[in-house]
Amino acid sequence: MAKPRQPLDAKRRIPRQARSGATVAAILEASAQILETGGLAAFTTNAVAERAGVSVGTLYQYFGDKTAILLQLARQEFDRALADVGQALQGEADPSIEGRVRAMVRAMVHAFRGRQRARKAVLQAVLAQGLGAEMMAPITAFIARTSQQVGRGPQPMLAALTPEQTFVLSRSLMGAIRAAVLEEQPFLKSRAFEDEVVRLVMAYLERITATAVTRP
Repeated sequence: MAKPRQPLDAKRRIPRQARSGATVAAILEASAQILETGGLAAFTTNAVAERAGVSVGTLYQYFGDKTAILLQLARQEFDRALADVGQALQGEADPSIEGRVRAMVRAMVHAFRGRQRARKAVLQAVLAQGLGAEMMAPITAFIARTSQQVGRGPQPMLAALTPEQTFVLSRSLMGAIRAAVLEEQPFLKSRAFEDEVVRLVMAYLERITATAVTRP
């Protein structure tokens, strides 16, 4: 029997005050630390509460179970990654098209602050809950919005992407990185892997741009 889907923001209590926000942040950070050092086998609400310095009862005020913690951790890290990607696409370090693409790919590869085991556990939880498409939605929207913004800059990256092009680009980019994470590929954070993902994105964008230019 399929597991019921949990809403992505599966928190019991919404932290509105600074102290509550700090408690949730401590719980999420403790969770990431435990996942990185011990994996899912060590990830229990008791262990998280102890590491975060709160009681189990306090933890349950905000999270119904450990899956809810994983899903909230996923949301936090995805939001942080998108912020990093947005900054990368500004092209402050390297304004060239390839430079901005490389900065974007690097931000995605190094998400979760380099915590590969924690990232794998969170991805597994998201996929187990059937929330892969839901998690991709903000990434797809972000790429579509960014392509329009960058396309209006002094050095346009490309014309605004169509919905179909946005889908293919976002799934290809995230699919390669996600597979490397789930398969624990040793080359995940290598320059060689980064180069190949950049090559993938650039080839697709260049083809779209060439087609748009030659289209009558």
